[in-house]
Amino acid sequence: MKVNSEQESIRIIAVDTSPDLAGRLSGMFGGGKVDVHCESSIDRVLDKFESEPYDILIVTSAAFEEGQMDGIHLLEAITANSPMTQMLFLVEPGDIRTAMSALKAGTYQYAKLPIDDEELKLLIKTAIDKQPIYGTNLFLEAKKHQVKFEQLVGRSKPMQEVYRQIRQASATDMPILLMGETGTGKDLAAQAIHEQSERKDGPYVAVNLGALPSELVGSELFGHEKGAFTGAIGQREGKFEEAQDGTVFLDEIATIDAKVQVSLLRLIEQKTFQRLGGKKTIRANARLIAASNQNLPDLVEQGCFRKDLYYRLDVFRIDMPPLRDRGGDVVLLIDEFLKRFNRSFKKNIVGVAPECISLLESYSWPGNVRELKNVIQRAVLVCEEGQVLLPEHLPPRFRPGKPIRPNVSFEIGTTLEEVEREMIIRTLSAAENNRKRAADLLGISRRTLYNKLQKHNIK
Repeated sequence: MKVNSEQESIRIIAVDTSPDLAGRLSGMFGGGKVDVHCESSIDRVLDKFESEPYDILIVTSAAFEEGQMDGIHLLEAITANSPMTQMLFLVEPGDIRTAMSALKAGTYQYAKLPIDDEELKLLIKTAIDKQPIYGTNLFLEAKKHQVKFEQLVGRSKPMQEVYRQIRQASATDMPILLMGETGTGKDLAAQAIHEQSERKDGPYVAVNLGALPSELVGSELFGHEKGAFTGAIGQREGKFEEAQDGTVFLDEIATIDAKVQVSLLRLIEQKTFQRLGGKKTIRANARLIAASNQNLPDLVEQGCFRKDLYYRLDVFRIDMPPLRDRGGDVVLLIDEFLKRFNRSFKKNIVGVAPECISLLESYSWPGNVRELKNVIQRAVLVCEEGQVLLPEHLPPRFRPGKPIRPNVSFEIGTTLEEVEREMIIRTLSAAENNRKRAADLLGISRRTLYNKLQKHNIK
């Protein structure tokens, strides 16, 4: 098989009501440069093409008939927008008429079920060999929003704003303050700022201040001389010395005591510091990024945090949004973590069941992205090889007695136009892009929904 020079492997998406097909494909091409993805419904296929390019789309007639979306419309859309994708249709003996319609819509080939592995493999190899060498995935080109930025994942409006601010912050050398709830990715944002900055070739040193005993924080940051305190049996460099020409990331900055606050203020103002117990003044040349999950202005008002240090840190502030306010990002993060833990555990979990996705999207995520990451890690670990993630693989809290409906909040000052657009996007996401169900949830007709999609330029 030939491999597209812009890709590391052949990418196949298998759409079937059962995960068996994807499992067979993975086994069939084991050890080869083939990446198999699984979907149980045609309704989410276009979403997949908006995030990734695919060389082969394999659809069974069972999935074709059971989807809420018009299957012929789907095939025509892929033919028009992703001409390099070869489409194979696997049809039950009684569905030949459907196969003929699929061929007219752009399907490369069809085969009757059941089909043995040798014949299916030959079909795929032939499709790849005859794949056009021209054409672009217009789904990706038309996509206005960036899905991944360094290690951050998300294409919601709040995350696009975070990406924009990170680019701005990276172009400066001023202190940066990252604010947000626990688990929102402040550490990843700090790494992204470092990697995008001119200091990217220097060291990146992260310090979780909340995990250190208060009496050791000063030594950890600034170092110490021999005999500076009980147990200081030798000289030790601090994190600011380690990070010369690079970046220091101080997480949970609100936990440091008054004495360390004074030392840190001096470092920011004078670009110098002294080791504990030392007299030598050391020049600091490290970019400072601080983060807090506590409200620093409130701590300033309470007298727990120095006002002058807060203003020195709050030169350029980035607020990391909680996951509950990032409409549509949960599915993207699920896909990202599924790939990551498949690699980590050397497993091949081929997808996530729709009912499982619904439960995850309906959850409020008090622990934010970190909690979602841990949930997917556990699910991949307990799921059997070659299967899809099901509700039974999730922790018990995701199987409540009655369904949880997601909440949507807006800041005062948001225009009605913006509220309407965001509500439509969130509802489509909750309805897995099923336009009829989204219209029902919004209490409007499907025709009205289509008019609003056009009005707000929602694809």
